[in-house]
Amino acid sequence: MSAPRRAPVPAPALFMLSGLSQYLGAAVAVGLFAVMPATTVAWWRVLVSAVLLLAWRRPWRRRWTARNLAASALFGVVLAGMNLLFYVAIDHLPLGTAVSLEYLGPVAVAAIAGRGARVRVAIALALLGVLSISGLGVDWSEPGTGVGVAFALAAGAAWAAYIVLGRRIAAGRSGLDSLAVGMAAGALVFAPVVARTAGLAVGSPALLLGVVGVGVLSSLVPYAIEQVALTRLPAPTFALLTSLLPATSLLVGLVVLRQVPTAGEVLGLVLVSVAVALASREGEAPNAAGPPRGTRH
Repeated sequence: MSAPRRAPVPAPALFMLSGLSQYLGAAVAVGLFAVMPATTVAWWRVLVSAVLLLAWRRPWRRRWTARNLAASALFGVVLAGMNLLFYVAIDHLPLGTAVSLEYLGPVAVAAIAGRGARVRVAIALALLGVLSISGLGVDWSEPGTGVGVAFALAAGAAWAAYIVLGRRIAAGRSGLDSLAVGMAAGALVFAPVVARTAGLAVGSPALLLGVVGVGVLSSLVPYAIEQVALTRLPAPTFALLTSLLPATSLLVGLVVLRQVPTAGEVLGLVLVSVAVALASREGEAPNAAGPPRGTRH
């Protein structure tokens, strides 16, 4: 008599596990900022992700046109730049605050692509959320607050560009294969930016283990999970779960980094989360098409 088959892990649980892994990776990265610049940690995260993806996907087995390679490389440079911007933001802001501000980018993309009253409400809520965070939540007297807010919003703009480029790439070939090529290109392009400090990780086994851990938590685990989860999620469930991700980042920041949010930050996060849910229901949710969410954070 054969053993009974175990029920598969529900897709929503896998989705949230993927998001939790990403933000744990970001939390580990924050811990490394004391010994390495945020941009250097971000570059190592891109490099480790590129190596993991190249080993996994082996994109050289496919035939590539010059146009495909150029598009994938451009996508990778935007993606790497987004990671560098986001890591600078979380070097100056709490993790949940930075993530909430960054979500303005994908909400804007969804709003532009969608129509109707729901879209207008999503835009209004997202803007109110940003105002609540920046006006009531953050302490502008703290050094670096302005820098953190600016970089979080810039990362959101890069995220918007990433979504647009990612959809075009995924329409033509495997998103993961293009992602592997793009991440490698991004690591190469930004290597001169971190040339003076990148060697710090190589000279310390603990630091090298740390940056590899960031890459695994932020990339390998989410990539593997999302290959299973995203294909099993109906659109309404995807919208709901996506709206919970900013709160997940706040929870990780609170538990792991001891970052206690202010009332303004919590209110802003709630407003942004509702905006994300509304925008996602329009069918243009962050990463609803294109390469997986694990390319971020």
